[in-house]
Amino acid sequence: MGCFIKFSSPAILFMFLSLLLIPTSAHVQVNEGGYISAVISKKGLDFFKNYLINKATSSIIPLELPDIEKSKKIPLIGKVHMALSNIIIYSVEIDSSYVETGDTDLLLAVSGATADCGMNWEYSYGSWLLPTISDSGAATVLVEGLEMGLTVSLKEQGGIVKVILVDCGSHVRDISIKVDGGASWLYQALFEAFEGKIKSAVESAVTKKISELITKLDSIFQSLPKQIPVSDIASMNTSFMRSPVLSDSSVEVEINGLFTASSGTSMLNYYHKGYESSASCSSPAKMIGIQLNENVFSSGALVYFNANRLHWIIDDIPEKSVLNTSGWRHIIPQLYTRYPNDGMNLYISVTSPPKIHVSEHDIGGTIDLDMTINVLDSSEVIPVACISLVINTSCFPEIKGDNLAGVIRLNDFKASLTWSRIGNLNMHIFQSMMSTILKTGFLPYINAHLRRGFPLPLPSGFTLENAEIFCTNSWVVVCSDLAALSLTK
Repeated sequence: MGCFIKFSSPAILFMFLSLLLIPTSAHVQVNEGGYISAVISKKGLDFFKNYLINKATSSIIPLELPDIEKSKKIPLIGKVHMALSNIIIYSVEIDSSYVETGDTDLLLAVSGATADCGMNWEYSYGSWLLPTISDSGAATVLVEGLEMGLTVSLKEQGGIVKVILVDCGSHVRDISIKVDGGASWLYQALFEAFEGKIKSAVESAVTKKISELITKLDSIFQSLPKQIPVSDIASMNTSFMRSPVLSDSSVEVEINGLFTASSGTSMLNYYHKGYESSASCSSPAKMIGIQLNENVFSSGALVYFNANRLHWIIDDIPEKSVLNTSGWRHIIPQLYTRYPNDGMNLYISVTSPPKIHVSEHDIGGTIDLDMTINVLDSSEVIPVACISLVINTSCFPEIKGDNLAGVIRLNDFKASLTWSRIGNLNMHIFQSMMSTILKTGFLPYINAHLRRGFPLPLPSGFTLENAEIFCTNSWVVVCSDLAALSLTK
């Protein structure tokens, strides 16, 4: 890579890569154990570039340059000492910019930019025959043809992405100086004396700023947590599984993506690695694509199961008769005989980690439950029977705001009697009552949480726009454009 590559304000890189490397499809292929992958397409890269240039040009303004001094021999005047101070770039205008990806490096560049500078000038001269003469004032400088750029390499090291500055540079094509006050000869003297030094000062200041920001950016990435808490008992493993993959039209990243217990227990031993998918977003291409393997959902279910959080007491249901023994008198006569007109509740407990699988049509789930029937006799809770159920559900995911949400529907179930203190139960007759309980008591509770969804890993400060979602073999894929939150309010 050559040292001179054209680019805009150096703050762009800091902001751009911060967005780029947030775990967020054009075209996705996952291996090496990455269960969440993300691709920023060419359209997305251009969107970020344009947005960030507008933000970054103001983030480095004002940019102060070092003072400049020089002595110059002026005909008929003699040796004149001149100095420039308080040199400040106070505005930058961008003409054109671009972002390119290579096999291993990312190139960011701007060309044809202009910058306005302000500065103070002063000079003095004299001889043994004449007293010292001095003057001072202000001047403005128009920097034209400002070209800046950098190349960085992105490498995964121990689950963190290291940002390596490969090359950076800047170049000023031309400057013009407007002097306020001073003698008529001063403009030409200043131009001749300081043209090269002002160009060099601008180029050096920009290049130094780039290097400082890259160092700071790398330090930030080294300090990123490898686990992000999502609740009091669960965290997501956000370790990068490999270096970002750059193609000629996109940048792809992969994170582990599995949920773990807050105690730090890893879920890696429970799942196979090496799943692959070639799902792609429909045309026209979206800015970003987020792809989640079915094991992301399974790992979350496992964490909550191991934490003993998958159990509920149902004591309120639209069909009120279900929670009174009178409503069961024709289904379980013994129950009504022993406990006439008593209240009831149902204790439902998941007995094994739910099995979740994603097909081309929806997300399917198989859940093993024990439902204990309790009678509320005075102040005493009396368990009278336990029924084991295997329920099969389906869910088509949807995007709700920036969240991945959905609603579970009951497909079918099987019920068997585990134990009973009220005699043998006819499970065939029991089917209708179980269906009512599951549809109006159990699933509505689950869906109240699923409708809210959980947030997708988006770049901070952006929201989804015109999002599409679909399922394919083992994967849920979200394809979307982005909009800046500040522009959507």
